[in-house]
Amino acid sequence: MADIVPTRGIWIDGVERPGRSGKKYDVVNPYNGLTLAVMEMASRQDAEDAIVSAQAAFKNHLRNMPTFERAGILRRTADEIRKGSKELIEIVVAEAGKPIRDVTREIGRASTLLDLAADYAMVQQGQVPPMDIVESGVNRTGMAIKVPVGIIVAIVPSNSPVNLTVNKVGPAIAAGNAVIIKPSDQTPLSALWLAAAFKRAGLPDGAINVVIGEVDEAIEPLVRDQRVRMVSITGGVPAGLAVIKAAGIKKVVLELGSSAANVVRADADVKAAAKTLATSSYLSSGQACISAQRIFVHESIKDEFVKEFIVAAEAMKIGDPMDPAVEIGPMVSQVQAQRVLGWIEEAKSAGAKVLMGGESIQRTIKPTLLSDVPDSVTLANSEAFSPIAVLQTFTEDDDVIDRVNSSIFGLQAGVFTNDLKAAFRFGKDIDAGAVWINDSSRYRQDNYPFGGMKYSGIGREGVQYAIEEMTEWKFIGFKLGPSVGIL
Repeated sequence: MADIVPTRGIWIDGVERPGRSGKKYDVVNPYNGLTLAVMEMASRQDAEDAIVSAQAAFKNHLRNMPTFERAGILRRTADEIRKGSKELIEIVVAEAGKPIRDVTREIGRASTLLDLAADYAMVQQGQVPPMDIVESGVNRTGMAIKVPVGIIVAIVPSNSPVNLTVNKVGPAIAAGNAVIIKPSDQTPLSALWLAAAFKRAGLPDGAINVVIGEVDEAIEPLVRDQRVRMVSITGGVPAGLAVIKAAGIKKVVLELGSSAANVVRADADVKAAAKTLATSSYLSSGQACISAQRIFVHESIKDEFVKEFIVAAEAMKIGDPMDPAVEIGPMVSQVQAQRVLGWIEEAKSAGAKVLMGGESIQRTIKPTLLSDVPDSVTLANSEAFSPIAVLQTFTEDDDVIDRVNSSIFGLQAGVFTNDLKAAFRFGKDIDAGAVWINDSSRYRQDNYPFGGMKYSGIGREGVQYAIEEMTEWKFIGFKLGPSVGIL
């Protein structure tokens, strides 16, 4: 007898319930094509219910909840993730197709992030600016405090569904906000698991809601609503532009696309750089916004680098994401895989050379390395979000910096060099939110300001910096005695 496919819904006011749009869709395992769940999607009225629920939770609980209570909820949720890690890992592997070794790291990072959010909640500070810098300020004092913005809509992609969710929710709760999560259609099950985990940890009903539905019917109304005071999205540029257009006057944090550049100078450890960049380009089929896509190698070490890069890439196992030895699982959908193959064919037709890969295998694309890619093709100017790297050579630092900066994106970059002076120069002159020296663009942790320049986004994440984005300054002033005027 076949397994019964569960029907799942949305999470409103502390309860999972069916969405009322009358529309459904299947959540499908990207590796084996099996249906994991049937999702009943939200209606416009469900979106309204989510806002009302979040508004009540914020007003009645969160905004005045003592800091130690919010911190305690975050720590208990981290413990819930640790206790339920096996179940949660299996959910993410199944819905995202991400290799289990990578998902295991993601889940561990998510629990640590929530502990970090609890720590930062305990140390938020205000200011006492001196008022007597002008004559009328004598006998006046006051304090500047940070207050939560209110309701935040968090739009999360499928590639790291747990960590990128808590990356928004953890700081939001730490600051005293309520959150409405919009997960990717591909990965709603992990979002529902997290909502239940927060409830078990003691978070008041309504402080987190999960809305799964179509953009026009359920999501755009959330973004447009003026009761929502902030939208934080991790996604592609088109989605970011749509949010900016719809949001109106409210805070917006955009973590968008990239075509991350990595530079290997002649003085670098070539073998180490090649192995690091192969992993960066192809781990989890390259489905990370900071995966190495554009690789600039000094002309004098090109042949050695390509040899070592191919050796490292071919050693990466492709296959069933539940196999602990697998590093490259499926693309999130076959639609995305076909898109990638089309980009490769376009580049080949324009004269690009395939040094490795370039064809489909086991529901993904073989690790692909191209050279001589013309600037006119899609792959040269767009985010691949796939196991593709483009190799270019250079001879002068000035030239390669200009070429790195020619992209419309600027999220993270990597530079491999043993020259300290050059390292500082590249770190300063590359237009990116972060530049890693002797590591690839793909490395990230949660206690530094993460975010991009140009089309890669607006605002910063990383727990401390996300809390800053998710709060507003408020000044409370006191007149303590006679004053010379109102100015």
